[in-house]
Amino acid sequence: MSPKKLNDLRKEIDGIDSRIVELINRRGMVSCDIGEIKKKKKQPIYSPDRESQIYARVMKKNKGPLVDESVKAVYREIMSACLSLEQPMTVAYLGPELTFTHQASLKKFGSSVSYLSCDSIPDVFREVEKGNANYGVVPIENSTEGAVNHTLDMFVDSPLLICSELYYPVRHSLLCKKGSMRSITRVYSNPQVFGQCRGWIEKNLPWAKLRDAASTIKAAEIAARHADSACIASELAAEKYQLKVLARSIEDNVTNVTRFLVMGKQMSRISGADKTSVVFSVKDKPGILHDMLVSFKSIGINLTKIESRPSKKKLWKYYFFIDMEGHCETPKIKKALRHLEKKCYFLKTLGSYPKGNG
Repeated sequence: MSPKKLNDLRKEIDGIDSRIVELINRRGMVSCDIGEIKKKKKQPIYSPDRESQIYARVMKKNKGPLVDESVKAVYREIMSACLSLEQPMTVAYLGPELTFTHQASLKKFGSSVSYLSCDSIPDVFREVEKGNANYGVVPIENSTEGAVNHTLDMFVDSPLLICSELYYPVRHSLLCKKGSMRSITRVYSNPQVFGQCRGWIEKNLPWAKLRDAASTIKAAEIAARHADSACIASELAAEKYQLKVLARSIEDNVTNVTRFLVMGKQMSRISGADKTSVVFSVKDKPGILHDMLVSFKSIGINLTKIESRPSKKKLWKYYFFIDMEGHCETPKIKKALRHLEKKCYFLKTLGSYPKGNG
């Protein structure tokens, strides 16, 4: 390629960039106007239904050569910047920084909003309930280890509603300060992470003692101080604490994915591709749970998840958590919930929200 041709193409790129910057700022100005209307109407800053519709429309218009994920990543930051122009927004998450929950939060909300690190799942709920954060992000289940029980338990009594969800692929690496696997005597990580890597650990580090840490980042911090210790964490943790990557992608399931929920004080509106979550406790009668499930089938509602948890208020009583396809404001879901209510002594709708990609 001749230098002249290269220069011509670079000039074309410069012109395109100028138009992109102009259009992004024009979008920001419109977002400011939207923010003013939302303030007057006391509407929430973040609209998961609108976000879902924007992504769907943009992906439909994408003809390449950029892949959908690349275009979506660009739009995530554009929407994040525009949200921050509408109104300052804070998102609480299960911390510290660089945990998978933090990474999932960034994937959801982008880098232009403010983030509040919390030490525990109950702390995330409390910060949103007290108004110190607009939204909170917590893990709800992992494809390998199943439900996160602390999150399920919090939803029983919390006034917060689920307004969005996302699925985040989780990749674990074995990290240490120096040395080889043979020199490792202890491995630190979160208990759930040990569960996700159990097979690999038994095969490759059967002699090492496993030590629980509050988070993968805390595990990395400990491993950075001890030459004979390692941790299981993300490669971002390796960068932060200058650790050596001994092995990558050591999770037993190559499709290891964690589902995260975004909760706030208001429910999402209908997006057209929604999910509703409820928690209930059934009356103590033979076959009652079967009868309840049959009623969903007869109405034609697809249940995507059912999980049970023991009640902490009464011996041998259980709460059941159910996810179903559809929004609670649609006639079909309303009918199903009316039927369910007749069979329960406790029923609570936890939220309706756009289905995440997973």
